[in-house]
Amino acid sequence: MMKTIKMLSLTMFIVLFTACSKVSEGEADNDKLKIVATYSIIADMTENIVGEKAEVYSMVPIGTDPHMYDPLPKDTSKVSSADLVFYNGLNLETGKGWFQDLLDVTNKKDVAFAVSDETTPMYLTEKGKETQEDPHAWLDVQNAIKYVDIITKHVIEKDPENKDFYLNNQSEYVKKLNELDQYAKESVQKVPQEKRILVTSEGAFKYFSKAYGFESAFIWEINTDSQGTPEQMKNIINIIDENQVPALFLETSVNPKTMETISNETGVPIHSKIFTDSLAKKGEEGDTYIKMIRWNIDKVVEGLSS
Repeated sequence: MMKTIKMLSLTMFIVLFTACSKVSEGEADNDKLKIVATYSIIADMTENIVGEKAEVYSMVPIGTDPHMYDPLPKDTSKVSSADLVFYNGLNLETGKGWFQDLLDVTNKKDVAFAVSDETTPMYLTEKGKETQEDPHAWLDVQNAIKYVDIITKHVIEKDPENKDFYLNNQSEYVKKLNELDQYAKESVQKVPQEKRILVTSEGAFKYFSKAYGFESAFIWEINTDSQGTPEQMKNIINIIDENQVPALFLETSVNPKTMETISNETGVPIHSKIFTDSLAKKGEEGDTYIKMIRWNIDKVVEGLSS
């Protein structure tokens, strides 16, 4: 019953906001591709490919968790008029079923593409959830390159006249991503092997840890309505104590209270905030995918080397 009400509400929003958008969006932009990304990281990758040839809209606001998002009327309007919709997949946008509901009510399934389709998924380790995919593949830069390849492919399919422009942007961007990947691998060598334990709130850094030589440890595995349980707290405290972990890290899109409790219990400081599901706000450190990964690697190496 609740889902039916939600679907009806979304339908009403489409009618209202699509009409409004036709008035407010100038005719001059009608020739540009209209692309929607579910969150800021995919939006940034897309902007690096399309440049001024397209309008890119990111649904989930900066600093907000994409797992459990509630779409706004504007999101519905943007999706309903989109030429392309890019989403992560791999179990990211499935919280509360928000993204599938949005595609259903806007009838945009045929132009919606998962940018993670070419990646090799990792899976959750929690008992009973071993068949669920871990969504955070973008934290391995080589996976991000696969995201970019898929984005470029579908943009060219939709706008073949500008193929050379998109391919040139892709080539330049991928070169920068490969340089970033190499920088990360070289930087990790500064951390003694026995100290390469990366403790975060959510288990979002398994891809990152596998790519760059860390062991991933966390309080809970994936953001849900139930996290930071007494058992989870006990387990991570034991890991920190047994391995003499020198620093903890807090994701920018996660409530800090649980990690602050862990820090107080163990006496181990929270060295820095790091980025997982969201970029920083424009003008701040970490406001692009490349900057966020570089920030993450610098702060993790700095904290674990101390």
